[in-house]
Amino acid sequence: MTAEPAVTPHHGPVGEEPDEAARQLYLAIIAAGGRVPTGEVPDADRGALQQLIDIGLLMVNPMDRCYTAVSPRSVSDRLGAELRSEATRLLVRAENLPGALDSLTRAYDAMPRPTGRAGGAVHVEGHVHIRQRISQLVSDCRSEVLTAQPGHRPADTLQVALLQDVQLLQRGCSLRTIYQPLALADPPALAYAEEVTRHGSLIRVLDEPFQRLIVFDRSVAVISANDDNSTAAFITDPATITYLVGTFERDWARADTAEAAAVGQAPARTIADRVGRLLARGLTQRAVATRLGLSERTVAAHISRLRDRYGAQTLFQLGWLMRGARDDR
Repeated sequence: MTAEPAVTPHHGPVGEEPDEAARQLYLAIIAAGGRVPTGEVPDADRGALQQLIDIGLLMVNPMDRCYTAVSPRSVSDRLGAELRSEATRLLVRAENLPGALDSLTRAYDAMPRPTGRAGGAVHVEGHVHIRQRISQLVSDCRSEVLTAQPGHRPADTLQVALLQDVQLLQRGCSLRTIYQPLALADPPALAYAEEVTRHGSLIRVLDEPFQRLIVFDRSVAVISANDDNSTAAFITDPATITYLVGTFERDWARADTAEAAAVGQAPARTIADRVGRLLARGLTQRAVATRLGLSERTVAAHISRLRDRYGAQTLFQLGWLMRGARDDR
């Protein structure tokens, strides 16, 4: 006698429902009279068979060597009772959780934080300390985060931001971000944008210069305090925050949605054109790099190609020629 594949019942997740393959197998068994010999179930249906047994829609009858259909009504009654019991357990756990974490909450609230004069700005130096303080603000946020993120964001920074931002969105907070087209040109940035958007974040793209900004619950704003972003100012003055929020909302209203801006589809020449436009306005190479969030080496490479295109010998001549080219359009 050929040994048959063993199928043993075990408890699946509470409230699990059969997938389409399991539903079709159950209907086929019902059409056959509600009983099927164990040796007549094809190997291809073993996964669906196991699922029906786990849920309780099929019962194994070892004496008759068959599977017998069970009424879905009795199964739904049992699963409903299990779900209600699980829900009650989770509600009790949710009620008890704040008390269980109370001592840790008090320790967190008492943690030393940068302080300054009332209504002023606290300057925090060093990328590590800035990220730590921002992480604390994300954790404390209760309703809304507004961010303006010009320039490139490193992949490791995006990984940390993704974990924090998804948790923020899952808590019910809103997250709105303005990017430059260049900032979403890299695959890691696109992957980040797609994931946070899937969790409810809103993203728009503004193809013009703007400053880096984060606002938490319209009560704390974070801005860069120097060109290389190694010092950040944490602002709590209500009038200043109102001004910064107004600036953000103005840019948000002018920005395009990510879909309308065709995120990630802008050709490489667009970056060079942005470099050229800033040079034509009289900015230095370093200022252009800071404004666009690029390295000076990358800007230098774009400038070299622009010099070849316009036949310019100096940076001043290039800016002059590009200004003339813009005026001729």
